[in-house]
Amino acid sequence: MFCLSQKSLAATYSLSDPDSDLIGAGYWVSVQESETLLDVARRHDIGQEEILLANPEVDRWLPPPGARVFIPGQHILPAGERKGLILNLPEMRLYYFVSAEEVVTYPVSIGRMDWKTPLGKTRIVRKQKSPSWYPPESVKKEAAASGEVIPNVVPPGPDNPLGKYALRLALPGYLIHGTNKPYGVGMRVTHGCVRLLPEDIEELYQKVSINTQVQILNQPVKIGWLDGILYLEVHPPIEEHLEARGNMMRYALEIIYQELEKHPAILIGSNVRQAIEEQNGVPVPISRKTDEPPMPINNPLFD
Repeated sequence: MFCLSQKSLAATYSLSDPDSDLIGAGYWVSVQESETLLDVARRHDIGQEEILLANPEVDRWLPPPGARVFIPGQHILPAGERKGLILNLPEMRLYYFVSAEEVVTYPVSIGRMDWKTPLGKTRIVRKQKSPSWYPPESVKKEAAASGEVIPNVVPPGPDNPLGKYALRLALPGYLIHGTNKPYGVGMRVTHGCVRLLPEDIEELYQKVSINTQVQILNQPVKIGWLDGILYLEVHPPIEEHLEARGNMMRYALEIIYQELEKHPAILIGSNVRQAIEEQNGVPVPISRKTDEPPMPINNPLFD
């Protein structure tokens, strides 16, 4: 179950069921007059790559009014300590565990391949409202190579790429912040920082505190249980993740079989294969209970 705030469509999900690893639900909406697919994504707090993967047949810039769009609003929680913030890079999604019984999730942008967002565990060391941006020399050199000039300091305002709020991490030079280019959220476009929609960073800024733990993970394949059924969620791996990119089927099966050794279930091979081929980030059931007939993928995208 979830509730929507008045400022944004970021959802707060209950974690009251200890046996469930899935939150949210996917659903269909209609494109409104003059909307792009990215307008629909922002209205439902979905990142750009997320909505494109879930709707490959819909034109990004000129979807016909009334066209049906699938909102991939269901997520398997990442495999990590359910505490503080978890960022899953391939998913380009941030999870904030408000408590042991509540989680909020937001789409994010992460670093490009040549400006990687680092993996590991860190924490928030400073909160800044209306931050100034001090571009590092590497960023200024990159801009100069393309004929641009970046000042030494960009003050708060509409031209500041950090937006109105910033959370500084213990990793030197890395922040979780807003943006003055919201339609880039949900892509690999940053210089390593984590970028949120303006309405989402405002909400997160108010919720988190100094010393909140931050885990940065690389999980293109996630698995989790719901009502005794194992689900699989597959995202395109980040470019530098050579193991997953080289053989996604083998990579995914290793994760699945490790789970089945702990919790035996009857695997539905065709569902596993289809989820890995699609890599659209939508959770699909890949097991059935011993007393049930084979279970097809209960996902409108695969109809």
